[in-house]
Amino acid sequence: MRAYYLDDLPGDQRAPHDSGEIVDLAVLDKFGVLHWHIPVSTNGQYPEIDAVARERDYKNRDVITITKEGLGELYESKLKMFYEEHMHEDEEIRYILDGSGYFDVREHPTDSWIRIAVSAGDLIVLPAGIYHRFTLDQRNVIKAMRLFKDEPKWTPYNRDATTDANPHRQLYLKAISVN
Repeated sequence: MRAYYLDDLPGDQRAPHDSGEIVDLAVLDKFGVLHWHIPVSTNGQYPEIDAVARERDYKNRDVITITKEGLGELYESKLKMFYEEHMHEDEEIRYILDGSGYFDVREHPTDSWIRIAVSAGDLIVLPAGIYHRFTLDQRNVIKAMRLFKDEPKWTPYNRDATTDANPHRQLYLKAISVN
């Protein structure tokens, strides 16, 4: 996992857009973004992931694969949807099994984008209420295990005045102001 400030130049969202300014992973900790590197299992057993799931009370999981071939005609619209700035009322937990991509998170209070490059073995937890977005990189493939506290759901709340006032957003802002 590698984090850096996004250069915010126009162009393909799947390009690195690396400003050259590295973000220390301790900065992600400050914003409540948790991260581990756990090598991908060759036997389908994931004791380290199971331990994190127990510790954080994740009860369900599934696996999602995002490729142009797999999504067909929906590919471009799905990528646009994932790349729309949004938040969730639950944590977003992803363990990358194969491929690679980028999670962009908003730095508070500057509103700068921090790009987090993830690849096989990276486990990332985005806290409820953080503004973020996701895109594939130029390899155009990612396979990820999604973990959930309850029944699998993925409800994005796109950024606007309503989400700024959302109780989960307000709790997030309160939590990071202590750090």
